[in-house]
Amino acid sequence: MPTTAQRVRTAFDDALARREALPSWAPAATARAARDAWFADADAFGAAEAALDEVAGLFGLGPAEAALVGVAHVVEQHPSAHVLVGVLAGDEGAARPTVALAFEIAGLSLADPVARARLGEGARLVRSGLLVVDGDGPLPARRLRLHERAAMRLLGEAGPLAPALDRLVLPASPADVPGTAAVAAALRAGEPLVWVHSPLGTVGTAMAVAACQELDVDVLVADLERQPSTPGVLPDPLVVRGVLRDLVLEAGLQGAVLVLGGAHLAGPLVQELDRAVVPVVAVGRTAWDAHWAAELPATVAAGRLTSGDRSALWDARLGAGVVGRDVTALRLSPEQVAVVARRALADAELADEDTPSGPTLRAAARRLSAGGSAGARASAGTGSGASLDDLVLPARTRLEVERLVGWVRDRDDVLALGDLHGKGGKGTGISALFSGSPGTGKTLAAHVVADSLGADLFQVDLSAVVDKYIGETEKNLERVFGQAESLGAVLFFDEADSLFGSRSAVNDARDRYANQEVSYLLQRMEASEGVTILATNLRGNLDPAFARRLHFMVHFPDPDEETRTRLWRHHLGQLPRTDPDDPVDVDLLAACLELAGGDIRNIVLAAAYDAVAQRKDVGMNEVRAAANREMAKLGRRVGDTRWTV
Repeated sequence: MPTTAQRVRTAFDDALARREALPSWAPAATARAARDAWFADADAFGAAEAALDEVAGLFGLGPAEAALVGVAHVVEQHPSAHVLVGVLAGDEGAARPTVALAFEIAGLSLADPVARARLGEGARLVRSGLLVVDGDGPLPARRLRLHERAAMRLLGEAGPLAPALDRLVLPASPADVPGTAAVAAALRAGEPLVWVHSPLGTVGTAMAVAACQELDVDVLVADLERQPSTPGVLPDPLVVRGVLRDLVLEAGLQGAVLVLGGAHLAGPLVQELDRAVVPVVAVGRTAWDAHWAAELPATVAAGRLTSGDRSALWDARLGAGVVGRDVTALRLSPEQVAVVARRALADAELADEDTPSGPTLRAAARRLSAGGSAGARASAGTGSGASLDDLVLPARTRLEVERLVGWVRDRDDVLALGDLHGKGGKGTGISALFSGSPGTGKTLAAHVVADSLGADLFQVDLSAVVDKYIGETEKNLERVFGQAESLGAVLFFDEADSLFGSRSAVNDARDRYANQEVSYLLQRMEASEGVTILATNLRGNLDPAFARRLHFMVHFPDPDEETRTRLWRHHLGQLPRTDPDDPVDVDLLAACLELAGGDIRNIVLAAAYDAVAQRKDVGMNEVRAAANREMAKLGRRVGDTRWTV
């Protein structure tokens, strides 16, 4: 039985003979010479011809469709074939085939609507990306072009992916978690599209890879979240459509299932995956939206990794016992573990470390969350450097902060015990309220929580979030929550009572919508998958409904004398030395000045500037002068007579 390429060559021979039979066909000699040169080298294209039939099988093409691909391919295969195609199409020299010529070679009639539909937008050839129909004139005059990747595949050239596509493709990293068998069963049943709901903390992509391995099929893994975009802004639909088509084509050429992470970013365009020429497992942060397509896909909830699962992943990359609990608590997927491990190994080598340390691993992990959002600013990509040792707090307050960190680290192990967070749209996030007077350490504690978890702190800029136009505040907040969740960042609302305040009586339309904003926030916090911290100076101003949704309510009291002593020693301890001839009387400072930690920090900083200006070390004189200025700034006087002596 002749191959597709052999049938195409025979059809070209017949087309040439028909034209040569015409009286006075001017380019006859040129066409015959091109044909002879092409056919003389035909034996050298055996591998490419076999590849054409293989690709036709992978994409389920019939003989006529395969012939159309073959016609578009010959111009890539041989320069003389390129000339022959141009001459037969009515051009003076080499050119791509017109649709009219391609139909003639494939034995199709331009008058047949079914035949013309083979090159329609929804047809397999075009939908798969194999063929591109160029031009906007009448269909017969348009040109057929083979996609570059398809041409390379038919010529036996592997070649690298285009940079725009290569940045999206990931190594296949499996994780056999609950849900794997369900994905495998759906693919085995022939489902064209499987939607995996994979919110923060789950491993939908790795689960889909494990399902494909269970079925012993190849897999192409890509992630739309790696597509460059403006934070908080959905990517350009035209760009997404092109990327989806290229990914489907690449999966088809490899004979692989396409596993697509970040599929929620495709929005309504995800319906195109339901008609893809390869099976697709789409992994999205959100549940399937019924408005995306007329049909509902098979849907599977993604499973979670336990800390033991993550320990095994880290051990496989770095060796047993290298990482501690602070690293295994990071909610990284297998793909992210691989990326972070490679970066940490390189950083460790630069730092002359035998193995990556915990801080090196956390710093590498933090780079994954580089980014920002409208209405939120992220802490520096390397972290604030704050640790629990920097918190000078009463024992009970410090213990609550430590418990908060511990809850987040142990969250996945607790979730593995059962659905303890509840159902009905409740997320697995953890929320806390930090209350206390200004300067008592609430913001520093938020930084400590984020740094202890190896995460960035997204500090919400309320002026950019609250909008005077009805409904815009909710949209802004959704972007902030969504961005923080997707990047695994800690979300921090400072002075939250201005936004999360008590709902009021409805006296006008603005009151009604303000109450709706508070209600939305209550629902969004409850559905959150991340870590949210609210800070307020006036706990009593907070809507009581928030208290029921908070896992922690941590009070930061004004420091007593013993705590102030520790604060003074801590901040003065940041100096390399103090003036031995003018010793700082810490006990006097703590006894006379009833200040919060932030005020004490300001005094030590100001004293340092004064001392440097005088080219000397900080002494009691500089501290006393700075303290007097700070008290004046606060509008307060020192009543203790010992201070003026």
